[in-house]
Amino acid sequence: MNKQSNTYTIIYIIILVVVVGTALAATSLALRGRQQDNVNADKMGQILAAALIAPEKGKVVSEFDRYITEQFVVNDRGEKIDGVRAFDVNVAAQSKLASDRRELPVFVCTTPAGDRKYIVPVYGAGLWGPIWGYVAFDENGSTIYGAYFAHQGETPGLGAEIEKPAFSSQFEGKNVFKDGRFRPIAVVKAGQQPLDGEDYVDGISGGTITSKGVGAMLSNCLTPYKKFLQNLNQ
Repeated sequence: MNKQSNTYTIIYIIILVVVVGTALAATSLALRGRQQDNVNADKMGQILAAALIAPEKGKVVSEFDRYITEQFVVNDRGEKIDGVRAFDVNVAAQSKLASDRRELPVFVCTTPAGDRKYIVPVYGAGLWGPIWGYVAFDENGSTIYGAYFAHQGETPGLGAEIEKPAFSSQFEGKNVFKDGRFRPIAVVKAGQQPLDGEDYVDGISGGTITSKGVGAMLSNCLTPYKKFLQNLNQ
C-alpha cells in the first residue's frame, strides 16, 4: 500500500486510535479497584475528622474500623432502616429528596477516651460547586463534638476557608436543641447574631455565599435527624 496515500493515513489513524483506546480502557479497569479504595479511604478520613480523630498516614482504614463501632441508617422518624449500609448511601442524592423519603446515615464513633459520638453527613451548594461535611454529636443528641467541611471549587482564601479548622472548630460545643426547640446552627456575618436565639458561628469573611450555603446545608440536612437526635437527648 502506498504510504503516501490518504487511505493509508486513515487506516493508520484508525489502528492507532483502537490500540491507544484499548490500552487506556484496560488501564482504567485495572486501576478502578484502587481508585475506589482511595475514594473510600478519603471518606473514612473525613468521617473520623468530624470526631476529631486524625489517623496516621496509611492507617485510615484500620483506624476507621477501630473507632467507627457501628453504622446504620434511619428515617426522619428516627427509626432504623434495615438492609441499607450507611457508608453506601448517596448523601448528595438524598439531600434533594423530601425529608420523609430520605435515608439518613449515622456513624457511631467510640473515641480513644471511650466516649460515644454520633456522626451524620451533610451536603449542599457553595458559590462554585458542591460543599459537604460531617457533624459529630455528643450522646445527648444536642451538643456538637466536632465538625468537618470540604468543597469542590470554592475560592482559595475566601469560601475555601470552610475546610480550615478556624471555621469548623467554631461548631464545637454548640447545641441544636435550645429551649426545647430544634434549631440547626446558624452561620452569620461576624459581629451579628441570629434573631431566633439559636447557637451560631461566624461566617467566612469575603465568603458570604459559601457561608450562607453552609447554613442552608446544615438546616436542610440536620433537620431530618431531629427525631433521631431527640431520642438520644431523651
